[in-house]
Amino acid sequence: MHRDSSGRRLVDYPRPSVAVDTAVLTVPVEDPRLSVLLVRRVGERRTPAWALPGTFLHEGETLAVAVRRSLRDKAGLTPDVVPRQLHVFDDPSRDDRGWVLSVAHVAALPWRAVEPVLTAGPGDVGVRPVDDVHGLLFDHDEIVRRAAADVRTAYAERPDPDGLLDEPFTMRSLFRLHEAVAGGLDYSADTFRRAMLPMLDETRRRSEGTVGKPAQLYVRR
Repeated sequence: MHRDSSGRRLVDYPRPSVAVDTAVLTVPVEDPRLSVLLVRRVGERRTPAWALPGTFLHEGETLAVAVRRSLRDKAGLTPDVVPRQLHVFDDPSRDDRGWVLSVAHVAALPWRAVEPVLTAGPGDVGVRPVDDVHGLLFDHDEIVRRAAADVRTAYAERPDPDGLLDEPFTMRSLFRLHEAVAGGLDYSADTFRRAMLPMLDETRRRSEGTVGKPAQLYVRR
């Protein structure tokens, strides 16, 4: 059996439990602000009982599989995208149940993928604007802050990189989405248009059923 330079075997070292927690971000249609999906933990004695969907890693399981299992079982979500790793939270006191490392993940999903689980998901599921999140269990407030910053950075560089808008879309719709994700933009729609156009392709279609002149429709390059 392998021993390291100090003569210890692998099993001689203490082993923390490993968990995954996922911040699922979206922009609701009726309240267009960057929001996070939360679940109410059934049987939780602590108040409030709201947290991110998460679970412990099972033996022989990859992190990606654990994330998908937690989203399915805790929130009723089966997203097409694989949530990306965000950060490892390793404060030994982060969980009062014991020594637990959390590998936090983030996924940005269109509202049409999230809305159905708000009424059909197992247990209580809800969404809350990320800037209003506070008092979640464990260190989930910090996970939400990091997840929001991650998505906002991506949206500052490219047009709708997570595909929250269905293609094709108008420049006005794209601007409104980026405004919602950022929590407000400090530049004009014209400045936004000039920055995004090089990363978009025009289609041969224009918007229909709108008041005024039909607008050009675009797709992401």
